[in-house]
Amino acid sequence: MAEEITFKSRDELTAYIVNEVVNTTEALEILGCSRQNLNDLVKRGVLKPIKELPRDRLFYKADVLKRKEQAEQRKKQ
Repeated sequence: MAEEITFKSRDELTAYIVNEVVNTTEALEILGCSRQNLNDLVKRGVLKPIKELPRDRLFYKADVLKRKEQAEQRKKQ
């Protein structure tokens, strides 16, 4: 079941979005991968965008960081 998050004000919501949501370019910087690799992760369901726009996607930053950690763990093995 999804976690429910509520906000007391519009400013609180804005702060959450700024800090917790990243676009495609930011996700690429965090992951250190190519756009093609990111598209492949999305197609395989490894990373799920929270919103798809005509020329961009939005992701939860926590999901992107989790994927980065998983990739780093694989490199160590």
